[in-house]
Amino acid sequence: MISFLSSKPKIILGSASSSRKKIMDDLASQYGFNYTVKTADIDEKAIRFQDPHQLVLALGHAKRDAILSKLAAETSTSGSISSSEDHNTNAYLITCDQVVVHGGRILEKPENENECREFIRGYGESPASTVGSVVCTSLSTGRSYEEVDVSHIHIATIPEEVITKLVEEGACMWCAGGLMIEHPLVSPYIQKIEGTEDGVRGLSKALVTKLLLEAQGHERSLSF
Repeated sequence: MISFLSSKPKIILGSASSSRKKIMDDLASQYGFNYTVKTADIDEKAIRFQDPHQLVLALGHAKRDAILSKLAAETSTSGSISSSEDHNTNAYLITCDQVVVHGGRILEKPENENECREFIRGYGESPASTVGSVVCTSLSTGRSYEEVDVSHIHIATIPEEVITKLVEEGACMWCAGGLMIEHPLVSPYIQKIEGTEDGVRGLSKALVTKLLLEAQGHERSLSF
């Protein structure tokens, strides 16, 4: 990671998720880079695939394309690429998406409180899996590097009164499958995670750093 540290890349996180921001904060602190946040504001429900891997990658691509269009519009309006820190030979856009797979179903953000209750209640019956994509795009070459991260979570039965508190609080309504393993009301019921906690929370640190290194390595080879 020495070359990565010394190059001080500029990174855009294409997500409004507070959980992903916290994970990126940890990475930024660990490796000494800065990042900004831009949101894609796409209609995620308009993109449908039955395979969860295809779905999260397609959503990661759609978010990438929407944010790149925003950046291009900002550049056009300003009239100079130098006015935008995002147009840089050492700048990268990270977009991502995640779904929960449980009982043969793809679970996205709950449509309503009853669906959220159903999702959370079901996790005590059989393990759930998270399937998340990370798409790293070089803003100088336009090339993307991508991968899917999968984790499996074993959860004990969560009491109804705890589920009610979670739903009334509301934060779970913004998470795929209503799943928040880091929540103080949920964490006591987590029995085992096959994978990584950050991957389950929506952004794999190992995958982000791997793809950033791949992108930088490819750009470095092009310069010779």
